[in-house]
Amino acid sequence: MISSDPSKVTAICFDRINIPNMHILDVAKKYGAYAFLPTVLQEMDGPKIISEVKTSGLRGRGGAGFPTGLKWSFVPRNTNKPTYLLCNADEGEPGTFKDRDLLRLDPHLLIEGMIMAGFALNVRDAYIYIRGEFLHEANVINAAIAEAYAAGLLGERILGTNYSLDLTVHRGAGAYICGEETALIESLEGRAGRPRFKPPFPAVEGFYQSPTVVNNVESLTTIPAILEHGGNWHSQIGVPNSTGMKIFSVSGHVNKPGNYEVPMGMPLHVLIEEYCGGLQHGDVPKVIIPGGSSTPWLGPEHYDVPMAYDELHKAGSMLGSGAVIIMDETADVVAITRRLSHFYAHESCGQCTPCREGTGWLERVMLRLEAGRCNAQDLVVLEEASRHMDGRTICALAAGAAAPILSLLKMFPDEVRSYLTESKVGGG
Repeated sequence: MISSDPSKVTAICFDRINIPNMHILDVAKKYGAYAFLPTVLQEMDGPKIISEVKTSGLRGRGGAGFPTGLKWSFVPRNTNKPTYLLCNADEGEPGTFKDRDLLRLDPHLLIEGMIMAGFALNVRDAYIYIRGEFLHEANVINAAIAEAYAAGLLGERILGTNYSLDLTVHRGAGAYICGEETALIESLEGRAGRPRFKPPFPAVEGFYQSPTVVNNVESLTTIPAILEHGGNWHSQIGVPNSTGMKIFSVSGHVNKPGNYEVPMGMPLHVLIEEYCGGLQHGDVPKVIIPGGSSTPWLGPEHYDVPMAYDELHKAGSMLGSGAVIIMDETADVVAITRRLSHFYAHESCGQCTPCREGTGWLERVMLRLEAGRCNAQDLVVLEEASRHMDGRTICALAAGAAAPILSLLKMFPDEVRSYLTESKVGGG
């Protein structure tokens, strides 16, 4: 059970994750699932819930880090349109794999969080948009939803109250771009997943031109603990402006890769050495990617950086989704960057010219570089093209594609030049 003492909290979203058969309703209820839901539905209201979430300091765990309670407060009240709640379970960025564990191992925690969020926002219809490849997870969450309906936890007059909510799982087609909230909405409406211009923002005009809140899986699974223990309780975990616990998906050259839920603000070296069993080679990483493949790289001098929004921003990167990719001294950074450039070229939706043309061009140049067929002037053009992609598209995919290229050129110029043929370097 989650401690009411903030200093003793060891997990929030993963509190029950290791208990066998937690995806089954009877087991989940035995360990506290839905226990506080009657109190929320009978004794709280929307403004009270939103106030608690604001006080908690919870920021979106999907990548942008926008304050959750503030996002909820933007939804207009007393309109003639319905309000929709969408759960973003389209986890597709390289290095990110936390939401998948929540979906398959403790799905009732997500359902409970969505009921509470839906009640706060006066939502009648909610959707879980799940990545197409997550077939097993989709089956698990659908089975859990069916159990919740049978137990009166979803559908008409939940637990005998006046609140009703229908919850539907929608499988995407495996497009990374649908992790962007407006592209997700486009896909859910039956069109190609392509981002929309903003404004209007989804909170005002989203799904079917109605007020819409899109929250990440981890964000929504945090809500039950916040409402049960209070926003102030959550705000005392972590560090200022980065409160609560955070699931970090750690991969790469560490001895124990996996998901680890720790207090926000924990120094990176503590996460790696004490939780992940240390590095496979050497004492410090060669490259740190702190928030998923789209975030700028950090070097060994940042091994002590606190894993928090402000501190990572000061270091020159972002917390993102919390996907930590560690590379040790054995890493071939050119080959890794070439592989990342393939991902972004493949996943571009093609709507914006700088992204459609730029991502493919970056991949082709990286292929030539890795093969030793580039000259020094190619590197100048590679950097200029990457910089021109940033900030010139509807969404951030182009900037994400440019980040590994720019990081590579800035941090490892000698290794990059070693891939140039001597004759071309000499004539460049």
